[in-house]
Amino acid sequence: MRKILLLSACLVALPWMAMAGEPTTPDGGIAADMPEHFQAQDSSFGYVRRDVMIPMRDGAKLHTVIIIPKGAHGAPILLTRTPYSADHMVSFGSSGNMGPILQGYDNMPDVIADGGYIRVIQDVRGKYGSEGRYVMNRPMRGPLNATAVDHSTDTWDTIEWLVHNLPESNGKVGILGVSYDGYTAITALFHPHPALKVSVPMNPMVDGWMGDDWFHNGAFREEMLPYIYEQDGTPKNTATWWASQYDSYDVFLRAGSAGAAGRMRGMDQIGFFRQILAHPAYDQWWQLQAMDRLLPREGLTVPTMLVHSLWDQEDNYGAIALYYALEKDPAAASHLWLAVGPWNHGGEIHEASTMGPVRLRSDTGLYFRQNILEPFLAHYLKDSSIPLPARVTAFRSGENRWESESALPPRDCASGCTTLHLQPGQGLGEQAPGADAGVARYVSDPEHPVPYVARPVVSKGRPDSNWRNWLATDQRNMAARPDVLSFTSPVLTAPFVVRGQPHMHLTAATTGTDGDFVVKLIDVYPDEVADQPEMGGYQLMISADILRGRYRESFAQPHPIPANVQQAYDMALPLANHTFLPGHRIMIQIQSSWFPLYDRNPQTYVENIFLAPKDAYRPATVSVDIARSWLEVHGGASAGH
Repeated sequence: MRKILLLSACLVALPWMAMAGEPTTPDGGIAADMPEHFQAQDSSFGYVRRDVMIPMRDGAKLHTVIIIPKGAHGAPILLTRTPYSADHMVSFGSSGNMGPILQGYDNMPDVIADGGYIRVIQDVRGKYGSEGRYVMNRPMRGPLNATAVDHSTDTWDTIEWLVHNLPESNGKVGILGVSYDGYTAITALFHPHPALKVSVPMNPMVDGWMGDDWFHNGAFREEMLPYIYEQDGTPKNTATWWASQYDSYDVFLRAGSAGAAGRMRGMDQIGFFRQILAHPAYDQWWQLQAMDRLLPREGLTVPTMLVHSLWDQEDNYGAIALYYALEKDPAAASHLWLAVGPWNHGGEIHEASTMGPVRLRSDTGLYFRQNILEPFLAHYLKDSSIPLPARVTAFRSGENRWESESALPPRDCASGCTTLHLQPGQGLGEQAPGADAGVARYVSDPEHPVPYVARPVVSKGRPDSNWRNWLATDQRNMAARPDVLSFTSPVLTAPFVVRGQPHMHLTAATTGTDGDFVVKLIDVYPDEVADQPEMGGYQLMISADILRGRYRESFAQPHPIPANVQQAYDMALPLANHTFLPGHRIMIQIQSSWFPLYDRNPQTYVENIFLAPKDAYRPATVSVDIARSWLEVHGGASAGH
C-alpha cells in the first residue's frame, strides 16, 4: 500500500517537474530552442554571404548583403540600392553556386553569377534593415533637402566602404537596378565615387509628375495609392492596403476623389501622401526633383546605359526623357547608351518571348542580357577590349527584329515625319480633310468612367491581376463604348513604320470647365491570323497617354477650360518602335477617362481635384474638331524598307 501511495504522489507531481533530459536555465526554467545568433553552416556553399551595417557620414548604418563567389580574386562589384528588402532579394536556397539564390527582384543570375561578380544589395535608409528615416524619392541635397545626406552621398559612402573592405574585388563598381532601384542608379551619378565605373538604370523613376509613377501630364495615377500606403506606411511594409470590394473600379468609384480614398485609410499620416495633395500641379517641389532636369546640370561623367521598355506600365517616361536631356550635351552623350525592348516594367531581366498575347519569336530578355548588358558591364568592369554595343539598340515590334542606331529620332517633328489626319466617318489617313469636316462627339460621364482594362479591375500585386501586361491588352472592349472615339485607317498594303515619340495635336471643345484627354495609337490585327486565331481583330496599343486639360497651357499653372470653345491639346506620346504590317490597320482612340489607373476628372473646375466634392463630378459633351486634329509620327509607309 505504501508503494502505491508513493507512486501516486510521483505521478501527481510530474506536471510540475522537468522531464529527464529537459534543458533548463539557471533559474530552473525551460531553455529556449532558438540560439541568440544562429550561424548557417555554409562552408560547402559556392559563395560567401556577409551581412554588414555600413556607416554613413551622418552616423546612420545601412544594412547591406554581400555575396562573394567562393575563391574570388579581382572580381568587380555590382551594387543595387533598394527599398524592397535586400534579404528578400537573396536567399540561402542553394549550397551550390550563386545563381539559384539570385532569383529576387533586380537579380539576373545569368549576368551576375555567371559573370563572376560580387553582388551587393543594400536597403536604403529607413527601409527594412537600415537605420535612418525613409523618404519616398529623397530629394537631392539642395532647396528641398538641407541635410548633409541624400542617395548620392549614401552611394558614395557605401562604395568607399566596399573598395576598402572587400579584398576579393578589383576595386571597380557598377550600379544597376529596375524602377526605384533604377532611380538610385541615377542618383549615384551625382558627384560619383571614383570607383564607380558604370551605371545601368533600368525603367527608372525620373520625373514622378510628368510621366512616371505618380502622375502623367497632371493626371494622378490612382492605382498607385496602395503602393504608397504599403511602401511609405511602415519600414518593412507591414501595413496592408485594404478594400471592401474585389474590383478596384468599385473601390475608387465609391470613394469619390483620390484624396478621399487615401484619407479614409489614414494616409494623412504619410508624408508623401500629404505632399501629393499639396502639390497637384508641376510646381517647384516636383521640378527640383526631376532627374532629367538635375542630371544634365550635374554633367554625366560615368558610362551609363539607360534601359527602356516599350510596354512599361509604370515608368514609361523616365529613361527616354533622361536620354533626350543628356544627348544635347556632347560631353554627356559620349558616356550615354540606350537599350529599348518589347517588355513590360522590368521585363528585360526575365524570359521575354511574349508581350501579353503577342509572340516575339525569340527570348528578347535573354538577347538583351547576353548581347547588350553583359558586354557593356564587362567592358568597363573587366576588360576594356570587349566591344561595346551600339549607342542605341532597339527592338522593332511588328517585324520582331533588333536594330542598332547612333541615336533616337529627334523629339520633335521638324522633318522626316508623316501626319495621320482624323477624317470624317471616323477614318484615318495621310490626306488632310477639308475645313468643313465637322466634329465627332461623345459624352464623358464621371459616374461611368472608361476602365483601363476590362472589368473586374484587379489591382497590382494580386495573383490574378493583369497589371504587368495591361498595356498590351485588347482595346476592343473600349472601342465598343459610346464614350470612346475610334479613327481607323484602311487596310494597309505596305508596311508603315513608327519610330520615336508620336505627337498628338488634338483640338476639342467640352461643355465642362475641365477634362482629361486620353490618346491611344493602336495596331488593329487582320480579322484572321493563321498561326494564332485568338489574335484575329486584336487591338494592340503601341503608344498611349493622358493629358489633364487644365494643364494645356502650363503644367505649373492650371487654368479652367472655357466651356464650348475649341482648345488645342498637344501631347507627346511614349516612345514607339513598331511596324504596322500589311493587312493590319492603324487606329487612334480618344476618350476622357482611364479609370482607375488615373483618378476621375470631375469635369467641373475645382482648385484641387484631390479634394473635389461629389457634386463637382458632372457629365460633359466633348466635340473633337476633325479638321484640326492629327498625329505626327517619325517614319511612314516607306521608312526602313
